[in-house]
Amino acid sequence: MKTSNSRTRAALLMFLLTIPALCAAQTYTLTDLGLISGANSTGATAINASGQVTGYSGGEGVSDVILYSEGKLSSLGTLGGTNGIGLGINSSGEVAGYSNISDGEYRGFFSSNGQLTAIEPLAESYSDARGINDAGQVVGASSTANGETHPYLYSNGTMTDLGTLGGHSTQFWNSAEAINKNGQVAGFAWTTQTLRAFLWTNGHMKDLGSLPGNDSQAFALNDKGEVTGWSYTGRSFQQYVDAFLWSNGKMKDLGVIKGQFSMGLGINNSGVVVGQSTHDAAGTDYHAFVYSNGKMQDLNALTAHPGFTLITAYGINDAGQIVGYMINNSGDEHGFLLTPK
Repeated sequence: MKTSNSRTRAALLMFLLTIPALCAAQTYTLTDLGLISGANSTGATAINASGQVTGYSGGEGVSDVILYSEGKLSSLGTLGGTNGIGLGINSSGEVAGYSNISDGEYRGFFSSNGQLTAIEPLAESYSDARGINDAGQVVGASSTANGETHPYLYSNGTMTDLGTLGGHSTQFWNSAEAINKNGQVAGFAWTTQTLRAFLWTNGHMKDLGSLPGNDSQAFALNDKGEVTGWSYTGRSFQQYVDAFLWSNGKMKDLGVIKGQFSMGLGINNSGVVVGQSTHDAAGTDYHAFVYSNGKMQDLNALTAHPGFTLITAYGINDAGQIVGYMINNSGDEHGFLLTPK
């Protein structure tokens, strides 16, 4: 009997010791990506499977496209103008983004071996680039011959106009924001009356709908075709905007840390979403968040970050590494990389 009781107590003790480990929140190690020479700000916007990061670094009125790889931050420059930013990066380290050219007009680009190549618009004078997949396909927004702005797919040197959801006006902005390994594209486009998140698959643009507030936008998708972005919720005369996760034909409201605003900006293949949210009742300040297992968490509470506040998380890879930007006590922006402990 004594032996049995001892074993029971030992088993109970092991169970009780295990509970804190099972309930503990994921925490992260923070890496400050630093600055390129002469810059006073940096932001990280996208990360690939191996932890390479792109974004921007610069100063007042100027910025360069950056690549952070193997602990080193380097500049990829611009397309000849004063400003550039990387917004997508694939597993080969190829970057997509946009930059102004010498005459001030903007062009999307993709990089190869550290060199930026401009993507010419469908027509007129504007293009950008927002996402790139492992096949080197690029998506973004471009001006068209009738003066509208449409989402496009750039593949093997060919630009394809993805059209809209039925809305046509030179005042409407329609854009492709992300592309996955299967060539599916997520973004936003106008119907005749509302702005909607879309998922484009094999030539068909699907309206993903919205939360009760009608308008929505999509900014990221994973290889399963799950999409995140924001939607009006219909609360308080449509002033409330929440991050969403669209999966299996349904749009789920991810809520907020606190306040009235959140936005999903990145998603990995496990369906973990990152973005930004108001974090107080006044709704005037923003914090970076991670959403998983049905819960939105403030990344500032999960990371040791002396002297900085994590403002926005833009991307997450399948290893759970997260990138974004933070602000120090002087108001300077620094790109961050969070690595799960």
